[in-house]
Amino acid sequence: MRYYVTLDPGPESPTWAVDLEDLPSGALVVHVQDRLVDVDVIPVGDQLSVLVDGMVVDLTTDGVLPDLGATASGRRLVGRVESNRQRTGGKTRKEIPASSEQVTVSPMPGRVVKVLVGKGDSVVAGQPLVVMEAMKMENEIRSKAPGKVAEVHVVAGSAVEAHVKLVTLV
Repeated sequence: MRYYVTLDPGPESPTWAVDLEDLPSGALVVHVQDRLVDVDVIPVGDQLSVLVDGMVVDLTTDGVLPDLGATASGRRLVGRVESNRQRTGGKTRKEIPASSEQVTVSPMPGRVVKVLVGKGDSVVAGQPLVVMEAMKMENEIRSKAPGKVAEVHVVAGSAVEAHVKLVTLV
């Protein structure tokens, strides 16, 4: 199946075509932009251990497709993953008006290290809003959409659970 992957979605962000094929043996055949990539995936608890072209990457994901967050090799990424069907289906449906609010939530439990925005600030898609520490790593939590900060729900130094409101945009 073909997927379209965009990291740190924004107007200038490139999108990669990724083709996945599950073989009857359980092996996975992966092509990225028509280039064969050697991949092996093993679930380890709530993480994935992924072998990519001979390099091991421990991967933790969060979110709901098509919007997905991931922490890999100590780096926090936000991306959009759409299947061929989702991509073509969206073009044929009428667009549903979006809610006027965009709430950014904590993707994991952790401690708020820095709050980078304040009430009334304008932000662009992909802009860092909050820096969180989790598992001894600092992760930038970024805006998924442009907007104006309506409310900041946390302060630096506070501990938060997963899925707690961090920032609300309008």
